[in-house]
Parts: sequence; structure tokens; C-alpha cells
Amino acid sequence: MSALQPATPLHIDIKGQGPALVLIHGWGMHGGVWQPLLKRLSAHFTLHVIDLPGMGLSQSAIATDLDEMVAAIVPQLPEKSHLLGWSLGGLVAMRIANRYPQRVNKLVLVGSTPRFINTAEDAVQPWQFGMQASVFEKFARQVEADYAATLLKFLTLQCMGADDARSTIKQLRVAIAARPEPSSLTLQAALDVLLNNDLRPLLASLTLPVLLIHGDRDTLAPVQAAHWLAQHLAHAQLRVIAGAGHAPFLSHQQAFTTALLDFLQTAPNAT
Repeated sequence: MSALQPATPLHIDIKGQGPALVLIHGWGMHGGVWQPLLKRLSAHFTLHVIDLPGMGLSQSAIATDLDEMVAAIVPQLPEKSHLLGWSLGGLVAMRIANRYPQRVNKLVLVGSTPRFINTAEDAVQPWQFGMQASVFEKFARQVEADYAATLLKFLTLQCMGADDARSTIKQLRVAIAARPEPSSLTLQAALDVLLNNDLRPLLASLTLPVLLIHGDRDTLAPVQAAHWLAQHLAHAQLRVIAGAGHAPFLSHQQAFTTALLDFLQTAPNAT
């Protein structure tokens, strides 16, 4: 294990058998969002399902920026693992792979992007494959006003198109209710990570195999960002799931799982 020691350990559910696969959730969520996938994935991997600092059952852990999130997570990871990050979790996973490449086998980025927020076209590093900051901030206000209802509404929209949408939504409803709501300070700190980070400069350091899974109807991280990433990472594969939004692992579970297993169970020199 790393010599780093977190001030307060995170909550991590560990289940299954096989190579280690770390699941890192998105903004305002917790590890329960992966519930619909756990049974099938735990048959192939030892899953490490993280609640990010301040979220879910990691209420006492604090992280005010991306590097503090990484510092909290890395000491509790296996010596070597696959990382799967969704949305905000993708930023966290990319940063871990950048700073601790010896700890990561393969990287999977779902609905993620090196920069979530657009910049002006005349900026030093223009970026038009994201969204306006005001859209994120509006969503944040809605979540803070009514966390459970807004989150469930958002995830329900992400499940549209799923063959078993009703069952998936039921699982998510139970999972969300089972863990505490994050504080407004936690939500704002995590929102700032989305608003302020631009990981484009570190992409050249990511020479490990990367799988990008993205929905072609993603409005939070437009699919153009995934195409851009595929062109700027040394060893990347892109799997675009038709009809999926920001959470293809909920709406298109079979396609998502097939793509994930094909990638992670292929020998590194064959990727």
C-alpha cells in the first residue's frame, strides 16, 4: 500500500473475486449508483466501490479540491487495480493515473471529459466540447434544495431506453435512500472541481490502455469530448452507445458490461 495515510478513511465496499476494479461515482452521488451492475461485475472482479469524500457513508472525510480527493483515495486502493470513473469520477481517475501510474492497470472513463465547462473561443486554450457553467450551477441549486427528489429525477432520465428501467430505478431509489445526503459544502466543493479543472495538459502522461464509454445523447459531457479524448490519448478505445445519455451503465447495461469486459479481460499487449 502507499505510504500516504488519509486523515479519515473513506467508505469502500469490497465484493467479488478476481482482479481489482475500483468504481468512482459522479458528482452528488455515492457508490450506491453502481448497484444495478454489482452482481454481474462481481463475478469477474474484486470490486472496490468508493464513496467520495463527504458523500454517502464517507461523511466525515473532507476534500476541497481534486488533489485532496486523490490523496484521500489512493492510500485505500489495492497495490494495482483497474480504475473506472464516471463523470466527476473520471476526473479523479485520470488524476490518479497521472500521479500514480504504477498503481493502475487500465483506465475506463464513462461520460467523462478533461474539462466539463466551455471557455471562450478566443481563450488561450479554447474548449467548446463542454457546457455552460450556469447549467451546472442551476442543477446544483436544485440538488441542494431537494437532494433525493432531484437526484432520483436525474437518474430516472438517465435510465430512459433501458429494457429493465423500472427495476433499475427501483434499485437506485433504495440505494439513494440508504445513505446520508451530502452537505451543501460538500456539494459545492465537488461542483468547484467540475467547474475549475482542465486536465488536458496531463493527457500526454497517460500511456496506459484507456477505454472511453460514452452515450451519444450525453448533454452534460457531449460526445465530441470523448472523440477529442480518443485522439489525444496514446492508447485509447472509444465505445459510443447509441441512445444513451450521461449514464450508459444504467440505460444500456448489457452493452456497457460487454464493452467493459472485452476491454478489461484482454491482455494489455492486445489493446
